[in-house]
Parts: sequence; structure tokens; C-alpha cells
Amino acid sequence: MRALPARMLALLLLAGCCVSQAQTVAYLGFDRNQYPGDENMTALRRDFSFAGYWLNNPPGEKSNTWLGKRPALAAAGFGFLVLFNGRLYAELRGAGKAPRLGRTDAQAAALAARREGFRPGTIIFLDQEQGGRMLPEQKAYIYAWVDGLIAAGFRAGIYCSGIAAQESPSVSVVTAEDIRENAGERKIAFFVTNDACPPSPGCIRPSARTQPHASGIGFADVWQFAQSPKRPDIAAPCPGYNQDGECYPPDLNGSRRVHIDLDLASSASPSEAR
Repeated sequence: MRALPARMLALLLLAGCCVSQAQTVAYLGFDRNQYPGDENMTALRRDFSFAGYWLNNPPGEKSNTWLGKRPALAAAGFGFLVLFNGRLYAELRGAGKAPRLGRTDAQAAALAARREGFRPGTIIFLDQEQGGRMLPEQKAYIYAWVDGLIAAGFRAGIYCSGIAAQESPSVSVVTAEDIRENAGERKIAFFVTNDACPPSPGCIRPSARTQPHASGIGFADVWQFAQSPKRPDIAAPCPGYNQDGECYPPDLNGSRRVHIDLDLASSASPSEAR
């Protein structure tokens, strides 16, 4: 092979450097159960590229204050992390109940997504609050939901734990790995939570090169690395939290005090159709 001129070689090396750096850029986002209020969105946009967006009532809530807010968020330049609250195990027990609920919830998620203006191909993340090894009913529900959502023209994602749960003195289970290993040929995006320090930096902005796989889950698409309030059993040593245990963004840590969960993604709009 003929040697390249020194100037051309330098340009190629520089281009390779820049491409490599571009590939390592990560995007900071937030999620919370209640809409932060129109008056706070400008301040939040200064720090965050995307926001979690609930299609149904978030965990523990009796209403959904995010509905109808998509145009305002889009106009402000936010990307989206689209969320659908799934079922707890207690709701799934009973012969044939889990797959039936999975299918009907998938239809509800697709209908809500269309109504809110999200186009086909959008990734919707099913919120699974319970961790450890998924029981048969939970798996039946999750995979019926995934299949139903895909059949409706959307892409499926899961929000779940990326922290090892001790099943016995010698066996630990990571929920994200358990769901993925039993998913067959299904393609599922993963939004994992791991707020233990390390790997989480705490309630602070991570390095611009930190990627979701730093969560400890190599296939994670999005990483929730801080929760509000701080979980004392998991995140006790984590820095950056307020004295009240909540995680506040810098511009809203005054009288308004809008507490949030912090997320990191390799895309500025993790649910974007692609």
C-alpha cells in the first residue's frame, strides 16, 4: 500500500478522533410522575435534552397531568421518553389473567400514544416497578404487552431494575437480564434503573462521555441514575441530593423545588421512531 501524504494522514486521524468523540456523547434527561408546570419548562430545558412522558396514570397517582402537554414540550425542544405504567404482581394472579391484561394494556398504550400525537414506531417503555426474577405471570404479562404493542405499530421498551437482587446466598438476579434472557426473538429497548453509587454519580451531572452501559447493563438504552427521593437502602452514600433527600435540578432548587429523577441516554429523544 502506498503511504499517505502526512497532511492527509493528519486530517484522517483528526476526523477519526472527532467521529469517536461524537459517538460517545450522551444526553441528560429527567422523569417525574407529575408534570413540572409550564412555568418551569424553560429552566428545565437549559439542563435537559428529554423528558419522561406518561401515557397513563404514573405509579401511585390517581390522574395523569402529562396528557396534552406534548405540543408544548416539542415546541420547547424536548425529546421524549414515553412511559406506560404496567401492572403489579397482585393484579396478575388468576388463570389466563396476565396475558389478557398484557394485550388490553398494549392496546391502551397504543391508543394513548396516537391520541397524544406520537407516531407509529415510537418506543413506549412499560414501567415495571417490581424487581428480582420475574414470576411466570409477570413474564406472561410483559411479553403479551410487547407483542400487542408491536402488532399495533409501535416499538416496545421496558423500564426495570438493573440492580442485582439476592435470590439466595449464592444466587442473584438482575431484572433486566432476566426479562431479556426470556424474551425469545423479541426486540425490546431497556430503560434500567441503578441509583447505587457506584456506578451512579449521584444527583449530579455525569461526564459527557458516560453512556447508559455504565449502569452495569451493557444493553441499556437509557439509564436512570438518580431517584427522588433518595432510596436510603440503595443510594445512601450518593452525593448531590438535597438535605430533604430529593434530587433537584440546579435552576429549580430554590423556592420552586421541582424534584426529579435523572436519566442518561445515547439519544436526545430515546423514544424517537427509528
